[in-house]
Formats: sequence, structure tokens, C-alpha cells
Amino acid sequence: MSAVTGAAHSVTAFDDKRAEAFAERLVGIFNSGALTLMTSIGHRTGLFDALAAMGPATSQEIADSAGLNERYVREWLGAMTVGNIVEHDPGAGTYHLPPEHAACLSRRSPTDNVAVFAQYIPLLGTVEDDIVHCFRHGGGVPYERFGRFHEIMAEDSGQSVIPALEEHILPLVPGLKQRLEQGIRVLDAGCGRGKAINKLAALFPNSHFTGYDISSEAIALAREEAHELGNTNVTFEIRDLTDFDRSAKPAAFDFITTFDAVHDQADPAALLRGIRRALADDGIYLAQDIKGSSHHHEDCDHPIGPLLYTLSCMHCMTVSLASGGEGLGAMWGREKALEYFQAAGFGDIEVHELDHDFQNYWYLCRPR
Repeated sequence: MSAVTGAAHSVTAFDDKRAEAFAERLVGIFNSGALTLMTSIGHRTGLFDALAAMGPATSQEIADSAGLNERYVREWLGAMTVGNIVEHDPGAGTYHLPPEHAACLSRRSPTDNVAVFAQYIPLLGTVEDDIVHCFRHGGGVPYERFGRFHEIMAEDSGQSVIPALEEHILPLVPGLKQRLEQGIRVLDAGCGRGKAINKLAALFPNSHFTGYDISSEAIALAREEAHELGNTNVTFEIRDLTDFDRSAKPAAFDFITTFDAVHDQADPAALLRGIRRALADDGIYLAQDIKGSSHHHEDCDHPIGPLLYTLSCMHCMTVSLASGGEGLGAMWGREKALEYFQAAGFGDIEVHELDHDFQNYWYLCRPR
């Protein structure tokens, strides 16, 4: 037997144990996927919140506490029991959410509620047929097909970005708090529902804040929140940033932010050039974007790599392609991000990580 033939045989030889282990892994994947759907339902219906606030209780008592139909609650509790999320006492007929589980499943933990992320999976499932069509014919799925995306993103950032703004994020820029207290011009490009910029506007009344987003629904909600908070120093505008490199007013802002908003743009390079154009020469641009590499093999150990690539394929990449865009996707990675920032005219770029945040990089970009 030649060396080449032997090598080919070693590659193609069937390993029964490996096949069995992979089959078991698939079963685990399917069970975890099913539990993700049930976790999303538990979050949206308030079942985890009800369970976190009560001791062992029957399905009827839990349903009454949450204001829900008992039959559905009972079946949901079955999934939670066999999934080892809820504890069940068959003799007493009661169910109980251990406090250690409630710590990351209920709204009592506003910064650690992992159940929020479960909502992305059923949302993405609503566009599966569209994505399959794109696999076969190209193109993309437009933003308006993702009905609850802004709502989930706002809830996501509400527990990951908003609580960290004052204590962790702003201190990344030396002297920024003092400048905000004195009064500067701030832009959040792709602001969504404006949670971050409304928080900043409330904290720093001497500064003026502007938020741009293409979604009229998101801007309406941002304006509503600004009114509720009494923020008279913030302006929200419906704006397509595809031509921002040409339409941005030069040197109009001292501080510009994007929170997870660059990679799904139709033309991310144009957005970044526009940000540079709109930024004063002594200003700074803060970009939060997904932590990852531009090379697949370097993301194999990412703690939520499969989730992020799925979100990228079924949302971030496809909404960009639907607009005739580049389709960078959420996992465009640090290497490519640095290339884009540099090409846009930022010569001084720092990459930061926050102890509480394993999901994002925080880029500080200063003009050349």
C-alpha cells in the first residue's frame, strides 16, 4: 500500500465511537434548542418572575400568580422539570425555581437575566423560510420582517449597556465625564430605541444629544421615553445613514457612539467615513461591537460562538444584503473592524474589554 493510499484510508475510516458520541451530542442540541423556546416563553409570560417570588407551589397557584392558563403552565412546567430548570415534588404536586436558577432567569436580576437572550431563537425561527430562500437564490431578508427585534435589542442593551454606561463605559475615555458635565455635542448613530442616549441625556443636562436611526418605530419610542424622562437636551431623527459620508455635517459632534450598529449597515464603510466627517478633530468615537475574530477557527472557543454566528447569518448579515449592502455580519471580527476604522480615517485606535462583558469589544477611535 502506498503512503498516499494509507493516508486516505486513515482519513476515511469510520469511527463508531465518534459517531455515537456525535449522535448523543445532537440529542443534547435538540433538547437545548427546545428548552430555549420554553425559556423565551417563561420570560415573556412572566413565569420565571412569578416562580422567583414564591416558594414551592402547584401549577394552578403558579398560573394564578402569573395570570395565565393553568393547562399551558402545567405543560411548560413539565419541560422545565425534565430540563432540570425547575424542581418538582411529585408527592406534594409542587414546583419550585431554585434561587440559584432564578438569579439568571428572572427580572429580579436586571443585569444577569440570561432569559432575555433566549428570545432571539424563536424570533429568528420566524424568518427561517426566508433565509432558506436566500440560501438558494441570494439576496436578503429586510429589517421589517423581524417584528420584535428592536424590542429584544432594547431589553438586551437595557441590562448590558445601560447599567454600565456611567461606571464602566464612559471611564474608558479619560476626561469624558468632565466634558459631558461642562457641555458637548454627542451623536449616537443607529440609536434604536434610544435607551443609551436617553440615559446619557438625563445624566448630563448641559450636553446636547442626537440620535439617528432608520426605524420610524424605534425613533417614536425613543422620543416618547425622552418626553417621559424630561430630556429637553436630546433630539431623535429618522435617518438613513447609507450616504452619511456625504451628508454628515463636518465637525458637528465632539463625541460619537455606535452600539452594535456598524456591521449590519448597508454600507458600513460609508457610515464610518461619515462618523469621521461628523467628528471634531479633537473628538472621539466609541464603538461597541461583537467580540470575535475575522477567522472562523479562532472563534471555536468563544463561549457563545454558535449563537452569535446564527444571529449573524439570520439577521445582521441578511438585513444588510437585503439593502444591497456588503453583508459583513455580526462576526466580522476584530481584524476587519480595525481595517475599516483605519480606512475611515481613524489613526489612533484602542481596543478595550470590560470585565462584566464577554460578548463585546469597545473600540476608542481618534482621528489621525
